[in-house]
Amino acid sequence: MAEAPLIAHVIYRLDYGGLENGLVNLINRMPRERFRHAIVCLAGYSAFRERIARDDVEVVSVDKRPGKDLAAYGRVWRQLRRLRPAIVHTRNLGTVDLQWVAMAAGVRYRVHGEHGWDASDPKGESARGLRIRRLCRPATERYVAVSKDIAHWLRDRVGVPEPRIRQIYNGVDGDRFSPMGSLPPDWPWPTEGPERPLVLGTVGRLDPIKNQIGLLQAFAQLVRAPGAHVAPLRLAIVGAGPEEGRLREAAHALGIAPHVWFAGARADAPALLRGFDIFVLPSLNEGISNTILEAMASARAVVAARVGGNGELIEDGVSGTLYDSEDADALVAAIRRYLDERALREAHGAAARERCIAQFSMEAMVRGYSDLYDRLLARN
Repeated sequence: MAEAPLIAHVIYRLDYGGLENGLVNLINRMPRERFRHAIVCLAGYSAFRERIARDDVEVVSVDKRPGKDLAAYGRVWRQLRRLRPAIVHTRNLGTVDLQWVAMAAGVRYRVHGEHGWDASDPKGESARGLRIRRLCRPATERYVAVSKDIAHWLRDRVGVPEPRIRQIYNGVDGDRFSPMGSLPPDWPWPTEGPERPLVLGTVGRLDPIKNQIGLLQAFAQLVRAPGAHVAPLRLAIVGAGPEEGRLREAAHALGIAPHVWFAGARADAPALLRGFDIFVLPSLNEGISNTILEAMASARAVVAARVGGNGELIEDGVSGTLYDSEDADALVAAIRRYLDERALREAHGAAARERCIAQFSMEAMVRGYSDLYDRLLARN
């Protein structure tokens, strides 16, 4: 029996993050008999690698040095020549130029995914970024956009012909992310009685584009002027990243440090989300947010900035609340409304789970990628 075709996923680094989480979910959910997988990392991997449930997935790093490291291209070429994948799938600006390396290595089918932008280019308008992507168009056969917003950007700004773009939403595991179940054993606050606080929470890489600093500032306002509710307020910030030191300093400067829990990078997001009363995502931009989907599946009321694909996930005023990302007062007002109106946040949380299970399942995501790969290979 012939081996299943190998997909080589080329990413910058395998670490805690939405893109990486989506990749691992995809690999874990695809049937072994359909596709094999390997991950080639430019700059290493962390313990996040342990979330890969399959034992047949090779993860390698070419250990790219910071800055320009032209020799890294040769190391990627050698890995691809060794692996001989049927398809190479790169993701985001950090690896798009490796489409040319894949072509040089003799890989016939090449896919590039766009999952969103970073803090230095939150709207994908950098002249350098657009130039690099346009230069890589001839080497790239198919593009994956995780939102309609990104699909339109690929067409209108990068100049990719529409037939070469496939839009596939991220998916969420509605059984794992559920309102039913226990909280983490190290949950820091009372869970019942008059001392039980109302908990705001966010999950994501601690990075400027995620704008956790804006959430801290909003939380400080809410602590100083709590509104109609009588319960104490607490904030959980889940994730790790380069902003952690700055965020901790800001919490102290704002006088809210005793009320904020920096939980770090965690593997128990479903349990953590159950402890949140309101999930907040104040990002400056997003592709399709895995953490919004996970919060929706957990039946949490969601407050999110109206950026990127967030409006494709949340039906504003029905399954969550969207606000203009540059309007700090609107963020405070949206959170305050949920704090003051328990029935509203519970109704929006229930509607969010219903919408998530119906439209953003893990099964639909896996079908989308499987169909894309199958269609490419059928041209052989």
